Amino acid sequence: MRLRPLQIAALALLIPLVGCGSNTDDDEGRRETSPSSSGKKPAPAKEEPRPGDQTVTMTWKGKERVYTVHAPPGYTPSRRLPLVVVMHPYPADGAYAAQLTGFNAKADEEGFLVAYPNGVNQGYNALVCCGSEDDVGFIGAMTKRLTGTWKADPQRIYATGISNGADMSFRLAVELPGTLAAIAPVSGGYIGTAAQNSAYVPKTPVSVATFVGGRDPYYEQFEQGIKSWSARLGCRPGRAERFKGDNTRTRATCRDTSEILTYRLPDMGHNWPGSKDPTMGEKATGVTATDLIWDFFDTHPKR
Repeated sequence: MRLRPLQIAALALLIPLVGCGSNTDDDEGRRETSPSSSGKKPAPAKEEPRPGDQTVTMTWKGKERVYTVHAPPGYTPSRRLPLVVVMHPYPADGAYAAQLTGFNAKADEEGFLVAYPNGVNQGYNALVCCGSEDDVGFIGAMTKRLTGTWKADPQRIYATGISNGADMSFRLAVELPGTLAAIAPVSGGYIGTAAQNSAYVPKTPVSVATFVGGRDPYYEQFEQGIKSWSARLGCRPGRAERFKGDNTRTRATCRDTSEILTYRLPDMGHNWPGSKDPTMGEKATGVTATDLIWDFFDTHPKR
């Protein structure tokens, strides 16, 4: 049984941060996963960039790590496409992230690649949760593979996620310098022990679009995270604009040329706005996060 959103959020925010730090010089051997009637591990197979879904296993820090790539119809490696990394909440996996966000359909419509990395034991080692794996290094190696074999555009690599996955997007922005052009955390924040250090900020410009629910039990923490990020990067916020009812969006320009776009949705809890998913979806706000996130990414290549 999947946990309720508030249970998910509570678990994600109560588990202490363990084992931060990343290293991208480990084994990057990969094999494509496939069923095996004998129960034996599948033999190594060449990763084949092609339209549709492909689940890939790679070895990182001595462990098998899994991610799924979705490529739009007509995809060919001869044309560089943007890449969106979509990260699941805790406890969940990449398949749930795809279901919750609907990013596959958006990728087919707009023409970009999507990658869904699986966390170990259904969680990422983000800012306040979960575990001690080198998820920064794993996701960094995954994006390197996707810009190589899959020919993703290195100037247009983005990350988004919800809850534990949203926190992870902030961590990637700081700890993978020069990799991401923008991030879009949903119902997550720049929080935890590492974020309390004023030096813990991106060394290269990373723009941010974030969605915060007024009924989220961690609203105040997420708001404080936005304030800290903005202050450290010298961002100047504009006036809040009304957006579909009582929702607002506020734009800020930062000293390093990055931007922050904050959506505040007073009637939303710990959810993904616009999703029909019964567990973490939220339709009542009138906002579709997946569409707005892609619109933001599409206009924010690497600076």
